[in-house]
Amino acid sequence: MAKRLGSQLFVSRLSSFTSSEKLRKLFSPFGNVTEARLIMDRRTDRPKGFGFVTYQSDVEAQKALKVMNGRMVDGRLIFVEVAQTGRHENDTYS
Repeated sequence: MAKRLGSQLFVSRLSSFTSSEKLRKLFSPFGNVTEARLIMDRRTDRPKGFGFVTYQSDVEAQKALKVMNGRMVDGRLIFVEVAQTGRHENDTYS
């Protein structure tokens, strides 16, 4: 099975008022969103300000990246990039 690269996006600088459902709605005009997930702080149970949006295809993800990167959402300038889904073989740990 071919490895799908680029269908998951990393979204940063999200407002604490942005919900997973709002994230899904923001990104759904560009294609079929299979998952929209905010990363939560375990202690406070509040969003950490970043999340992931996964599309069914790489083409849909690239459309969303081009339009949404640098856009104002809930009063914050957000950044969108292709999510890194693994560690490189040459990574070292201190």
